[in-house]
Amino acid sequence: MDRQQAHHLLDQLGPAQFDVVAKLLEVMIHDEDEELTTEDRRAIARSRDYFRQNPEGGLSFEQVVAESGFTMDQVRNHQGEQ
Repeated sequence: MDRQQAHHLLDQLGPAQFDVVAKLLEVMIHDEDEELTTEDRRAIARSRDYFRQNPEGGLSFEQVVAESGFTMDQVRNHQGEQ
């Protein structure tokens, strides 16, 4: 996939989907040697609290897919495309 195709795909996302992808990209390029910010530490603390209160786990993959505006069929069909 080239940059132009990636930009085209980003342009098709709704606001919530775009936010999810943007956050994922931030995590992927985040410099691991950087100090954690106060916001990072708070997010980690919230995550730990959530999992303490919900030992059964977090969201299922199906829930994440649905909340991102996709269907499982769309995800399954896209996995084979490259």
